[in-house]
Amino acid sequence: METKAGLWIDHRKAIIVFVSDKGEEIKKIESNVEEQIRHSRGSDTNTSRYDQFQLPADDSRERDLTGHLNIYYDNIISNIRNAKSIFIFGPGESKNELKKRMEKENLGERITGIETIDKITDRQIEAKVKKYFKK
Repeated sequence: METKAGLWIDHRKAIIVFVSDKGEEIKKIESNVEEQIRHSRGSDTNTSRYDQFQLPADDSRERDLTGHLNIYYDNIISNIRNAKSIFIFGPGESKNELKKRMEKENLGERITGIETIDKITDRQIEAKVKKYFKK
């Protein structure tokens, strides 16, 4: 029995739809990546005060983000590792980052398609994956 996986991904979550002879199964994986700290440099010093000791250095934040994303991508790969065909879609760069990571683990040949698509509902994700693998 061959299992196929379609997944919608961004940096915050991944929704994986497994399709097999037994039917469909949906799994959600949260990244637990906190949004990068943003601060404004507006003229109102009371509400937009910047204190260099309150925020970690940019490179430190970048390392933290990369570390969290690596754990997130590893979790996704461990869930889809046994799928024979993998379709990846979503907004932004996370789908390409995941593809590169899968290629490093010699799983790149299982990727049958990558598509850029904006945010959609869980039901739309499930329907898109089913339609993709029926063709």
